[in-house]
Amino acid sequence: MDDYLQARKQMVLEQIAARGIRDARVLAAMETVPRHLFLPPEEQAYAYSDGPLPIGHGQTISQPYIVALMTELLALQGQERVLEVGTGSGYQAAILGKLAAEVHTVEIIPELAQGAQEILKNLGLTNVWVHIGDGSLGWPPAAPYHGILVAAAAPDVPQPLLEQLADGGRLVIPIGGRGFQELQLWQRHGKRYRQERNISVAFVLLRGEHGWK
Repeated sequence: MDDYLQARKQMVLEQIAARGIRDARVLAAMETVPRHLFLPPEEQAYAYSDGPLPIGHGQTISQPYIVALMTELLALQGQERVLEVGTGSGYQAAILGKLAAEVHTVEIIPELAQGAQEILKNLGLTNVWVHIGDGSLGWPPAAPYHGILVAAAAPDVPQPLLEQLADGGRLVIPIGGRGFQELQLWQRHGKRYRQERNISVAFVLLRGEHGWK
């Protein structure tokens, strides 16, 4: 018995669909994945509220709408290989795992990576691989990627991520300063990249060689 099912349905209806997310597969994934399991016990009662929540180590789980928006921007059809930078507790990776064939997610904080791996395993998401490392460098062993989602703010787009993007692939990333950023979509066309700007956001900072020092 899923005590949170009704809360998830309400979250999808009022916070996500009502704000313009139309991808039926994204909406279904958001309704299916138990967000509360990716939170510390003291935060689970707020799992389906309209905002980010702390997960320890100075990190957060993103607002449900932002998770849905970034996922929709990847335009996944189901056959893709996807990279996520910044695993956190693993919630975004779980959503991606419902929508893509193969997901690689990189987390720089070992304790978070290990916790996420355990939750994802318990949920039976066998197509999601969690790696500990500097996500600003991407994850070259599995490249190229049809989609890359960065769940932390960078001062500029990390060059390794652009290089690991497949032709026709999409990169979604928050770019800007330490307080606020803008969500950007980059699409690769051969050796050229097209950039589109989306909404203003506020993310934790990307750590690593191509992130914030």
